[in-house]
Amino acid sequence: MNLDLYKHIYLLGIGGIGMSALAKYFNAQGIQVSGYDKSKTTLTEKLEKEGIAIHYKDDISQISDEVKVAKFAEILVIYTPAIDENNTEFHFFKEKGIIPLKRSEVLGIITRQSFTIAIAGTHGKTTTAALLTHILKNSEIDCTAFLGGVSKDFNSNLILAEKGNIVIVEADEYDRSFLSLYPDVAVITSIDEDHLDIYENKKSLEIAFQKFASQVKQKGFLLVQAGVQTEFEKPEEGALVSYSATEKADYYASNIGISNNKTKFDIGVLDILPEMAYEKKITNLLIDMPGKHNIENVLAASAVACFLGATCDNVEKAIGSFKGIKRRFEIHLHNDKMTFIDDYAHHPKEVKVTIQAVKELYEGKKVMVIFQPHLFSRTQDFADEFAESLSLSDELILLEIYPAREKPIDGVTSQMLAEKCTIKNEVCSKEQLLSVLEKKDFEVLLTMGAGDISTLVQPIKEFYN
Repeated sequence: MNLDLYKHIYLLGIGGIGMSALAKYFNAQGIQVSGYDKSKTTLTEKLEKEGIAIHYKDDISQISDEVKVAKFAEILVIYTPAIDENNTEFHFFKEKGIIPLKRSEVLGIITRQSFTIAIAGTHGKTTTAALLTHILKNSEIDCTAFLGGVSKDFNSNLILAEKGNIVIVEADEYDRSFLSLYPDVAVITSIDEDHLDIYENKKSLEIAFQKFASQVKQKGFLLVQAGVQTEFEKPEEGALVSYSATEKADYYASNIGISNNKTKFDIGVLDILPEMAYEKKITNLLIDMPGKHNIENVLAASAVACFLGATCDNVEKAIGSFKGIKRRFEIHLHNDKMTFIDDYAHHPKEVKVTIQAVKELYEGKKVMVIFQPHLFSRTQDFADEFAESLSLSDELILLEIYPAREKPIDGVTSQMLAEKCTIKNEVCSKEQLLSVLEKKDFEVLLTMGAGDISTLVQPIKEFYN
């Protein structure tokens, strides 16, 4: 399939973080781009400013006449699995004989003729991909990157190469999307039980990751976090390499500590990899992102950059200047009275490490957590794990469950989750939050979730400023 031959690209769910990156990509190619989403967001507003036509009602009449009459060979329709199965626009195109493709399938086509780096894992994909992009760009190794978050360094979730043929993508395990990719380099950051609406159990999830890893090309590079228990085969004539901040691995961190509210550590490489080792051990690295999971994100990005020819100095300078990603441990307020942090964490493991990182960074201070559960099925499947993780905070406010693509499940509510938690907590609506917060006493405020809790960040900042 030659994507350059299409005159129109139409995206169903254009406002999603991954879909909006595709919209920007095709728009930059000079192809006419338009689409539908159910709600206006900061991302859709940016797309509209770039000249992309978007409407917010599932209504065939709002599709432009030019797109509606486009022939099979002229239009590519892309959809996100989050689109409702009864979406009338989706069925309109199917009835015309146009088969909509998933975002992951299109990414697979885009990367087919490129040197592809795919970052997979149930956590850490976006931070690792953004770090790697930043390191490569600062090492004069050009690349295009499709990110699952907005990089503060580039103020975008799409970074385009001026030259070169390297493409960085996040390999999403949801709906087995990552099996559309055949990368030259693959990173597996973690495999924790998730998406049980797609996978029967963890074993099924592990099999999918093994299949993804087996698709790494000949002479490829497969980098796996050392704590992942799944067995992987080395790519033919390639390398299978490990990394860790906590145990023995080919790439490892040492001398980990906290210095002036920053995480401090060294990076080392075992001698068994002389062809890939740094010229020297990198010492006294400082990053704004707390937690061993973020150290491991740095290790993974550094290892891939090293494999591609980045020098020790390149890596060290780039890591030192990395600004981070929006909604990834993003500090919005920090003064004598309080600190306010917002994070995308929406899986019990992510919630746990994020709260632990906050408690470590702000030792002795009272931490108030506001959490918006994401998906009824995930809340049901991991209710006990969520309760255990959330109970690491000092006090908790739960917002109502963000449904995303799902319909409610009987008995699965935020109140159900609150009753399982062992700390002081309450449930409220988004509209009630500020009045609830007004009566609270804390030193650190942490908001977490993958739904529309992000829309509360600005009101909270204004409330405390």
